[in-house]
Amino acid sequence: MKDFEEVKSLLDEKYDLYNCPDFIADDPVSIPHLFTKKQDIEIAGFFASILAWGQRKTIINKCKELMAMMGNSPHEFIMYHSENDLKALMHFKHRTFNDIDTLYFIHFFKEFYQKYDSLEEAFLLGKSSENEFMKESLIAFHHFFFASEIAPQRTRKHIATPERKSACKRINMFLRWMVRQDDRGVDFGIWDNIQPADLICPCDLHVDRVARKLGLIQRKQTDWQTAEELTQALRKMDPNDPVKYDFALFGLGIMEGFGK
Repeated sequence: MKDFEEVKSLLDEKYDLYNCPDFIADDPVSIPHLFTKKQDIEIAGFFASILAWGQRKTIINKCKELMAMMGNSPHEFIMYHSENDLKALMHFKHRTFNDIDTLYFIHFFKEFYQKYDSLEEAFLLGKSSENEFMKESLIAFHHFFFASEIAPQRTRKHIATPERKSACKRINMFLRWMVRQDDRGVDFGIWDNIQPADLICPCDLHVDRVARKLGLIQRKQTDWQTAEELTQALRKMDPNDPVKYDFALFGLGIMEGFGK
């Protein structure tokens, strides 16, 4: 790592700059912010994170389109829809995510919310050791999500897992939204059993580039181990809330073009 104090000072400054309500409008996190009911936030947030690839404006528009197809009440739609209600979803598509994937997500959520109050429960299945908690959690979640015998093979690619060495950027971003608690208004902090200290930093191309420039990552490829390596470096700066620096790394990369 480059000079520790210098890097920490930069990241603290940029975290403070970008973790604010002004950040919301142009980011996929704006989709769950359309709602106040916990289950709506979870469902909208999950869809928004999974669909978060490509131009941010397009992602937001497609997510709003999907929410509108569910009457802008995703939890109520999922629990009480008729077969006829699902027909509108047959036209939904974002990049390689299509109607087959959408309908399976709806199926999973209905089965899940008939038994559980919060989606957090699905991420506690793998909690067996402190050091590997998130890795085990995401692997267990992937198995749980596709446990149904009607799960389409093609849909599996849309839910990343450390079992396939993925950095799991989108899932880790979703978990940041649900778990992190502060008074800045961006992340929701509506889950209690996963702690901010447990989280793994979302690692996409922009975050990866900035982190390498700052000497936070040495590993050559970008995979799950890279995300863990980055998070370990960030824990030295804030062991209780390392993933808060996602705001700084993302802002430096996207807003400021740092490291290009």
